[in-house]
Amino acid sequence: MKTILEVTDLCKTYIINKRQNNVLRNVSFSVKEGEMVAIMGPSGSGKSTLLYTVSGMDHMTAGESIFNGRDISKLRPNELAELRLDEMGFIFQQMYMLKNLSVIDNILLPARQSKQNPLTSKEKSEYAKELMRKLGIIEIADNDINEVSGGQLQRACICRSMINKPKMIFADEPTGALNRSSSDEVMDELSKINQEGTTIMLVTHDAKVASRCGRVLYIVDGNIKGEFHSAESDPRKRDRSLNNWLLEMGW
Repeated sequence: MKTILEVTDLCKTYIINKRQNNVLRNVSFSVKEGEMVAIMGPSGSGKSTLLYTVSGMDHMTAGESIFNGRDISKLRPNELAELRLDEMGFIFQQMYMLKNLSVIDNILLPARQSKQNPLTSKEKSEYAKELMRKLGIIEIADNDINEVSGGQLQRACICRSMINKPKMIFADEPTGALNRSSSDEVMDELSKINQEGTTIMLVTHDAKVASRCGRVLYIVDGNIKGEFHSAESDPRKRDRSLNNWLLEMGW
């Protein structure tokens, strides 16, 4: 299976009041096409910083992040912006959407901005509706974003992340603002997308969410301290196995 993301000796340092804060320290790992990988760890361990840095949303201090054969640290700002727009999808805990646009127009926005998306305007609209049908939210297509539930809005964010058919989705606490029922629905959809071939890397503090992933990276103080792999098909056994491993890690 092809490696889509190769991270080597990644470092991220912030200077605060003339003092160095080493958030990431020589982090190395890889992600293969079709994987669904979770990043877990204590608060302040560098989980979100890792996600933003490897995807080019934040600048690295040192090291390499090779995405689909391209070193993102060597790309010009416009090249990096195009890469993120055309080949990556992003989902966040805070569901950022433009209030002056309907739900479907928010979903379509990245497709309309992309220079690489080959579809016509009509085809883009039809594809957005197809995604909304798959995620069970077609009935809210023309609603304003303040007229829908949190679970519906997060599923709309998943549609938006998929609109340019990305090679990989990066998600930062995608269920963090949702109740358990909505969280399960969103993870069901992400699992389906992954099973259809889209690579996913997500940050979560929720072990139940992480147990839906085939691999979990555990990060402490900017270092990956361990990896959990599971091929267990029984959700209860997988949950139990992951929780036992997390306790060993000091969770």
